[in-house]
Amino acid sequence: MTAQPDAMRWSPPAVLVGLAWAGAAGAATWCWLLISGGADPAGRLLAGVAAVLLFTAAIFGTVARPRLVAEAAGVTVRGLRGAQHHPWPRVRAIRVMRIRRFGREVPMLELDVLDDDGRERLLVFGRLDLGDDPDAVAEALTRASQHR
Repeated sequence: MTAQPDAMRWSPPAVLVGLAWAGAAGAATWCWLLISGGADPAGRLLAGVAAVLLFTAAIFGTVARPRLVAEAAGVTVRGLRGAQHHPWPRVRAIRVMRIRRFGREVPMLELDVLDDDGRERLLVFGRLDLGDDPDAVAEALTRASQHR
């Protein structure tokens, strides 16, 4: 993916990625202390699971930057397995869905895209993926798709 000056980029907030790395290091240290101190198996398991989850979140937040890029040719989505580009003609729909979580509505950006082999895929992004309001991102993507 070549960087274009007029491209719009959305990524997980750098502060949160840094906190995930710090939390992962802390959880790994906690796990090591519990293992070396002969703590109970349940505590070691809990610390191990916390360390693995935080390391996974930190790696994902680092590798998948920028998470979503919109440019004149289409959108590019980054994940753990690299970047996938979807030209605008293959972006079938851009919408924001509202999901009730923990007693409040949470907006989620959804993109319906066609893969290279013609299979339809649903890509879902939340505020943590984008580092911005999904409604604002949907509006920007809609404008960009109309100017292709």
